[in-house]
Amino acid sequence: MGIVIIGAGAIGGSLGACLIRAGEHVLLVDRDAVHVATMNAEGLRLEGRETFGVAARAVLPEALEAALGGAVPKTVVLATKSQHTEAALSPVVPLLGEHSVVLSLQNGLNPHEVAALAGPRRTIAACINSMAADWQAPGLILFGGPGTMRIGELDGSVTPRVQELADLLRRHYVANTAVTDNVWGHLWGKEAYGAWLFAQAVSGAPVAEVLDAPENASMLANLAAEVIAVAEAEGVRVEAVDQFVPAAVRFGVPREDSALRRCLSDMAALNRRSQKPRSGIWRDLAVRKRSTEVDAQLGIVVRLGAKHAIPTPLVAKLTDIIHALERQEIPMGEANLAALRAVDAAAYRG
Repeated sequence: MGIVIIGAGAIGGSLGACLIRAGEHVLLVDRDAVHVATMNAEGLRLEGRETFGVAARAVLPEALEAALGGAVPKTVVLATKSQHTEAALSPVVPLLGEHSVVLSLQNGLNPHEVAALAGPRRTIAACINSMAADWQAPGLILFGGPGTMRIGELDGSVTPRVQELADLLRRHYVANTAVTDNVWGHLWGKEAYGAWLFAQAVSGAPVAEVLDAPENASMLANLAAEVIAVAEAEGVRVEAVDQFVPAAVRFGVPREDSALRRCLSDMAALNRRSQKPRSGIWRDLAVRKRSTEVDAQLGIVVRLGAKHAIPTPLVAKLTDIIHALERQEIPMGEANLAALRAVDAAAYRG
């Protein structure tokens, strides 16, 4: 068996369609029965950067073993939400072979959990950004791209298998794909930038509008700097993600206003060019009315910060606001950003 993709939503579905079009043998696995039935009956369609449809083979998780028919998957791509990692991957692990590979295409620091379940020697991680992908309806995915991807072994080694996977993804999915010897640095860079996307989500405004607002600059810089400080305490060298430059926001050096403004402006411009003006976090809250990945992305920063005695007041406040929005206790709006700015002023400008 060639490639099994667990989670056929925004990322898994768009990847699956691109690989099927390229002639790869792909089996899609998703827990949404209507989505699975639609893909089998009508195919899988992508819209956005380009529009095309492919015939797809899809199954529910409980039908995966029968669908494999005893075949061992060479590559399993895990593209579920972070909070569903254990439930999605645990039934797959007994079906893996000695040389099977699990590629985590997830947000957050989930390769740790993937490695604990599948084994570190079977685990490869990727950091993805600016994908502009969204599940729209059963059998339909928005994929605006162009996206960036950095893929690597957990221990930083550059192996033939990671080069092979990177080449496949570069040719058929995301042209800006490269192998890295510091995948954790990229994942933590995405964590820091991702905090800005959570801040966008609590406001409801487009990403570019939140990043462009001068009154948000200090708060956004210190929010990302808290994440970077925790990463560095964990021994990670945080990498740039697209035009998000860690040196422009991190603590410990005099922060140059011009560098911060350039970073915010560049990331705002990147988002203005996107076919997805608001984050997937916003979509989870406002459209799909479901839990976000906040605990896997921001909650872990708060927990690790406490372990290292590093204060994370902004990350903690943002996590609390997201939880309140998930429970529908408060509305989205500018008041949530104002609350974050108040914490910033008290913690860093008081």
